Amino acid sequence: MSRSFDVIVAGLGAMGSAAAFHLARRGQRVIGLDRFAPPHDRGSSSGRSRIIREAYFEHPAYVPLVQRAYELWRELEYGSGRTLMTPTGGLMIGPPEGELVTGALASARAHELRHEVLDAAALAQRYPGMTPTPETVAVWEPRAGVLFPEACIEEHLRAAANAGAELRGEQPATRWTATDAGVEVETPHGTVSAGSLILAAGAWMGELLPDAGLSLDVRRQPLFWFEPLGEPQRFSPQRFPVFIWEHDPGRFIYGFPDFGDGVKLARHGEGERTSPGSVRRDVTNVEAEEVRSTAERLLPGAIGPPRSAATCLYTNTPDHHFVLDAHPAHPNVWIASPCSGHGFKFSSAIGEILADWVTGREPRFDLGLFRLGRFQAQARDTK
Repeated sequence: MSRSFDVIVAGLGAMGSAAAFHLARRGQRVIGLDRFAPPHDRGSSSGRSRIIREAYFEHPAYVPLVQRAYELWRELEYGSGRTLMTPTGGLMIGPPEGELVTGALASARAHELRHEVLDAAALAQRYPGMTPTPETVAVWEPRAGVLFPEACIEEHLRAAANAGAELRGEQPATRWTATDAGVEVETPHGTVSAGSLILAAGAWMGELLPDAGLSLDVRRQPLFWFEPLGEPQRFSPQRFPVFIWEHDPGRFIYGFPDFGDGVKLARHGEGERTSPGSVRRDVTNVEAEEVRSTAERLLPGAIGPPRSAATCLYTNTPDHHFVLDAHPAHPNVWIASPCSGHGFKFSSAIGEILADWVTGREPRFDLGLFRLGRFQAQARDTK
């Protein structure tokens, strides 16, 4: 099999753009493919803002990975001359025995992260826009903040191209085959060959991995921006943090300060099941009112007239942890998603990990939590 490139990257969103950059700057001959023209709003990497946080409630194993991501985002930002990340501090809010607070505290304590626990009175005093119930507590962390996803992807792609990567938008990977000698990827414009393949196609991963034993659940995620009421300065990035709030057991709403386009709010993980080809892009008044009714209890001063709404996609694994691994049958094919709606912040570091794997280096992290084989092990355990 002739090889025109060293690596093909299928999907140029958060993970793929970062992988293309890290590989190209190591001298690899990279070609990147995407079905649209990234950055775009068809997948999971749009919506103007993404939270980055360190006291990771999902599992302490994420903390070293996000710490490296912080370093790489700052490096990319410095090289670009653009603002890619803004610190605001962050709050994980909910009942003291809830999943969010206990998980954030577990990560903070395991990794000795700077943090503070606030009771309801302290929370309301420090952030007057919030109205917690008396039993509510919050874990405050100083390093949390906001990433600007479209700008981040643009800069990863720009830097990848400057390092020699060939990037092709409007050219999806439709089918691939692999042997020990290399891989071939079919596109509507012809076949591309290389030594290795990275699959980072987000919500389209199911189409590219039909035989990998990976069960995926794609969800439509509505996002909303509201004009603040009363004292809008309360919700400025200088005074208002990013937050996730467990308002009922296992139910979360998250939000951002007002960067000039309104306070952004969304539910986490409650969207309707869909597919990337049939997702409903319009957002209904009923959906807006559902978010408004919850938010008005929690931070009523933030919920004025609606300004805009959008949708993105969550592609969830059964346990909501990432998949970062080699294909079970093809060691030169690497899987770099899905990320269950919480992966963007890690993408700078995941791009570096993928470059390590492709170039034969051992990543610096314990990645056992993200291996594909865990699903086969779980299936055996339930028999």
